[in-house]
Amino acid sequence: MRKLSLVGLGVLFLSTLFFMWLNDFGSFRIGYLILVVIFLIGCLGVYDAFQKKHAILRNFPVVGHFRYFLESISPEIQQYFIESNTSGRPFSRNLRALVYRRAKNVNDTHPFGTQRDINMEDYVALRHSIYAKNPDEKDIRVVVGGPKCKQPYSASIFNISAMSFGSLSGNAVLALNQGAKKGNFFHNTGEGGISPHHLAGGDLCWQIGTGYFGCRNEQGFFDDEKFKEKAAWPQVKMIEIKISQGAKPGHGGVLPGVKNTLEIAGIRGVVPGTTILSPPAHSAFSNPDQLVQFVQRLRDLSGGKPIGFKLCIGKTEEFEDVCKAMVAVDILPDFITIDGAEGGTGAAPLEFSDSVGLPLEPALIFARLTLVKYNLKDRIKLIASGKAISGFAILKNLALGADMCNSARGFMFSLGCIQALRCNTNACPTGVATQDKHLEKGLVVTDKSERVYNFHKNTVHAVKELLGATGHTHTSELTVLDLVRGDEMVDFANRYFPDSVTHHLE
Repeated sequence: MRKLSLVGLGVLFLSTLFFMWLNDFGSFRIGYLILVVIFLIGCLGVYDAFQKKHAILRNFPVVGHFRYFLESISPEIQQYFIESNTSGRPFSRNLRALVYRRAKNVNDTHPFGTQRDINMEDYVALRHSIYAKNPDEKDIRVVVGGPKCKQPYSASIFNISAMSFGSLSGNAVLALNQGAKKGNFFHNTGEGGISPHHLAGGDLCWQIGTGYFGCRNEQGFFDDEKFKEKAAWPQVKMIEIKISQGAKPGHGGVLPGVKNTLEIAGIRGVVPGTTILSPPAHSAFSNPDQLVQFVQRLRDLSGGKPIGFKLCIGKTEEFEDVCKAMVAVDILPDFITIDGAEGGTGAAPLEFSDSVGLPLEPALIFARLTLVKYNLKDRIKLIASGKAISGFAILKNLALGADMCNSARGFMFSLGCIQALRCNTNACPTGVATQDKHLEKGLVVTDKSERVYNFHKNTVHAVKELLGATGHTHTSELTVLDLVRGDEMVDFANRYFPDSVTHHLE
């Protein structure tokens, strides 16, 4: 390849000189430009051949750069030219398009029938009723707040999941909050704390992570007075203790240094420009008894606002131990958020995203059954978080035991996210997950906040239509009996068809 490249450059060089000679070197001025380009390519080739960091460039000077270029745009090639309407990951083209249409408030219908293979064992369907109803509530609400809560909150069944300012741009956070205000649903701050962009009038669920950003002392430990001050703000309606999140349970949050600006560092109380790794566990508690006592501590400091915690379930016995501790001292959280291992994040090690934690469906079923076992379910609301962006996904989670759903990436799509998979690079092309001011200005808050509102409104409307199809009028009436899985239908088919071949082998 080296010899071929050198021969090619030599032929191009001599050909250019020949044409310049034929034109007396004066009228063929483009030849000078070609010679400069050949010289620069030659210099690059020499550098590539003698550098010691990249074997491909050393063996294939100049040409090897095309490999790195194609690799850099491989997500776009995959998305625009290779993936089908149903094969995209984490979200298919059909689901992304559904969010875009609902956010823009345009026709969200789908032509010609399903493109999914509905004869697979993992297919989940709604068991509709021949006596369909028409739920007439404008927005289905759920009251969060147990017996010891002094300031219960009436929440929508669909809300914005935790995304920090830092992971998202200021314009993105501001648009989300303004949309939440107009649609009357809550906006989870994420563990990065409450920023000025969160204070546009939308209801907040303030998330307290292991780094205690916004309520930490100089040593990084929880500070009662700083928490009490912010918890009293009228925008803060609920407070969530983040134990773990689905995409990286047991790891702690990651804010790349390139996204840790002076403004973000001031809000979080950290050094700007440094990569921030939240501790994998809380310093305020280390066992079930201390966890429930910390819940009560926050409830007292906040003046009785709803307090809950969020986790991705791993060791199921630990969740059961927490339930036992609740019963023993009669201290209950007002809500528990269950995050599935399929949940999203701005940055996480691949091993944690791919190989740690229970998926949402089994985790949600386990959490509900455990709360029922200890007679706690009637006093604790369950929130499901993990890829719930369609009306059916929400309704399925509610049927499995949740009282409401949170979504992060769904609302990112409503802001214009194109699933470019650049969240951890500060180079998000739509200005959603970046701190680059040039990219951020492309996200127009007035337009995107309206799309956030439309997405919520139209998705809740879809939930109500599906709810009516089941013959129910409120999501609290849903049970797992309203769903059917494909494995049940496969089993039915197996029983119906005779074993006309295999029985001869017995």
